[in-house]
Amino acid sequence: MLGTSLNKVFDYFKPRWQSSWNYSLWALLIFPLSPLLGAVTIGFVSLITLVKQYRKISRRPLNWGFALLSVLLIVTAGFAQDKTTAFVGLFNLLPFFLVFAAHSTLIQTFAQLRQMAWILVIASMPVIIIGLGQLFLGWSLKFEILWIVFAWTIRPGGNPPGRIASLFMHANTFAAYLAIVFILGLGLWLEQWRLAIGKNSVLSSQPSIPFIFLTVAVITNFITLIFTDSRNGWAIAIFACLAYALYQGWRILVGGVAAIVSSVLLAAFAPSPVAQFFRQYIPAFFWARLNDDMYPDRPVALMRKTQWEFAWSLAQEHPWTGWGLRSFSGLYKAQMQIPLGHPHNLFLMLSAETGFPSTFLFCGLLAWILIIGVQLLRKSKYINTQDRLIFFSYLLAFVAWVLFNTVDVTLFELRLNVLSWLILAAICGVVHRYNQQDRLASHSN
Repeated sequence: MLGTSLNKVFDYFKPRWQSSWNYSLWALLIFPLSPLLGAVTIGFVSLITLVKQYRKISRRPLNWGFALLSVLLIVTAGFAQDKTTAFVGLFNLLPFFLVFAAHSTLIQTFAQLRQMAWILVIASMPVIIIGLGQLFLGWSLKFEILWIVFAWTIRPGGNPPGRIASLFMHANTFAAYLAIVFILGLGLWLEQWRLAIGKNSVLSSQPSIPFIFLTVAVITNFITLIFTDSRNGWAIAIFACLAYALYQGWRILVGGVAAIVSSVLLAAFAPSPVAQFFRQYIPAFFWARLNDDMYPDRPVALMRKTQWEFAWSLAQEHPWTGWGLRSFSGLYKAQMQIPLGHPHNLFLMLSAETGFPSTFLFCGLLAWILIIGVQLLRKSKYINTQDRLIFFSYLLAFVAWVLFNTVDVTLFELRLNVLSWLILAAICGVVHRYNQQDRLASHSN
């Protein structure tokens, strides 16, 4: 029985491992442990696909939009005060447009969406275990093989201290990674739960190995996300749970989650008498983090409001071409005397560094992807219930990525950057294929 159940797991991945898509899956499997090796593999797959599918890729209007955006970004780099730094900053964007274009052609089916989600959940388990060991067992490591092919740095107690970061540079970037994996893992778990209910009317007393694994993975992921101490990660996880509950029609669960969230918010922000009542029941770990009582002496320059105001003022000074990619850090340090890598908002950062035209085009392309995804979910006649759920999971992960980037920037973390563009590519690839089927069906009628 164990062998049969394990075979069901590997059925997601088994056919034609020699194909380009399967190389991308292998890359995602090793990505958390070796970002360089994973990125190089996905880069080669993208180049091969671009060469083989050039005509198909060049016909898609969405790719024209990213080509125009690439030209605008190159122009803004030419007007930057520090042109060298700005042109280097292009590498955080332009190569990933190519990854998107290639993989939106490579990914076409819901089966591939499941494969990718399964791989991401499986690959997350080692870094989650390392993170828990880092925080609770004091694990520390400085390990390199072949320069940076395998380069692991584990700081005892986390980074910042007391917050799980695992192999990531900061707890916030680890939280962003966990939030995306949590959403996709929860979508897979709901699929397995539906299968169990459908077969047995009630959940079997002997649940399958995939269901057990996903249950452990989702719970462990959620617990680890809590200990990243990331308010953004917490909010996105709660948002995802509510979204799934609404999608499933579980109104009681929606009410329960809303009541818990309201209690935490009241403990954090309500007038003193009300707040004190709720603080008797809500751990300070949550409400003190939300209202910054946990870090009362934080410098004003490190507050997001200050960073956002400064980024907005920079955008207003150079509205057409911005100050140049990667310029915010130097300008902020000169003004505030505090080093800071980015303004904790991707869209304000792009406005300040590349100008409003490039930023509006970038946001427009993201909105286009979301709109066509939602349209497919609502209107297509070719999607069964189970496939709708996995596609909804990808749309939810996309929205979560956008929300996270309104209060942080994931652009500089290679694993997150690749993962976000692959999620966008997966949505677009499936949409394009099923829109073609709709057009063929309408012509045949």
